[in-house]
Amino acid sequence: MSIIREKLDQAISLLNEQTLDCWVTFVRETSAVHDPALDLLLGFGLTWDSALIITRGGAKIAIAGRFDASNIRELGVYDEVIAYDQGIATHLRERLSRLNPSTIALNYSLSDPGSDGLTFGMYARLSQMLAGTPFASSFVSAEPIARRLRERKTPTEVERIRRVTQITQQVYADLFAASVRGMSEKQIHVLAGELIAQHGCDFGWERVNDPIVNAGPNSSIGHGIPGDLTVEPGQLLHIDMGLRLDGYCSDLQRMAYVRRDSDDAVPTEVTRAWRACWDALEAGRAALKPGALAWQVDAAARAELVRQGYPEYMHAFGHHVGMNAHDGGSVLGPRWERYGDLPNKPVEEANVFALELGTMVDAVGYIGIEETVLVTSSGAEYISTPQRELVVL
Repeated sequence: MSIIREKLDQAISLLNEQTLDCWVTFVRETSAVHDPALDLLLGFGLTWDSALIITRGGAKIAIAGRFDASNIRELGVYDEVIAYDQGIATHLRERLSRLNPSTIALNYSLSDPGSDGLTFGMYARLSQMLAGTPFASSFVSAEPIARRLRERKTPTEVERIRRVTQITQQVYADLFAASVRGMSEKQIHVLAGELIAQHGCDFGWERVNDPIVNAGPNSSIGHGIPGDLTVEPGQLLHIDMGLRLDGYCSDLQRMAYVRRDSDDAVPTEVTRAWRACWDALEAGRAALKPGALAWQVDAAARAELVRQGYPEYMHAFGHHVGMNAHDGGSVLGPRWERYGDLPNKPVEEANVFALELGTMVDAVGYIGIEETVLVTSSGAEYISTPQRELVVL
């Protein structure tokens, strides 16, 4: 549980940085409605109404049902663990009265799914519990803390991401070394699962489309479920795969061209598109520095791809990677409605991003590139080993 201890210490620093008095994560039955903040603050689920309270002064208090409280005590990272039987309200009011915060950051957000675990019902329930106290009018969003807590990776987190990324690259190497010519997307999907199991890893997202496999130009690009299309000569094979190990994820795309007997080389239209995608990705990576706004990084990559004559991609250029393949937080994307305020956030040191973009090549298939980078004080360095050349099958 060293990660939990690290993240709790980090949360206290963030409360001071953001000048917020306390952060309350209020949850119940988390097996049904999982709050993403619990991954950072606890590492396991809770059943009855529970409140995790962290203050800028360094207090770490957990109020939970009796049958959950012992697990929290065993964790050894909370200063005070309060167990209850009949209800949480009295204990919560008493602890808040003792702390007397002028602001209470709650686990909700308008833009960031990684900071938005509080349901409307639980918000209403909390408001009822605190009615008649000054605290009922003290609520603000905890996104400034929860988002940065997720985005700013500790050295331990970076090392875990690096390790699972290395394994993902090995699975790709084993997969492309297998005889996949003529196999269906479904068959490659099954084979990948067998290779993943050999490394003791789990899947980075739902198994039904992890990995995503696209054989040729007629495949469903994006988040499609692998189908019956087969890997044919003269076409591209695109795979998007994420693994999970020790609580942290990878997210990488890899490409292969299936050679025809008549091919002396990879067709020019494919190599031209491949180079354009790489130029665009590197343009974005060059803009990815601490202090840059997230949308500006996307704009640099997007402009380069369009400059070379290809259509802009209809998604964000980058997303955080961590405990989830899509880890919430800011988005290296355009200022479109669907991304809310997240593209306006600044890039920070110790952010880990997956950078991705692509384009279709008519009658051949989809080219997609996705690599993982760590933001340092001077820019963005690769965690993954970049696929600079197409695999030729």
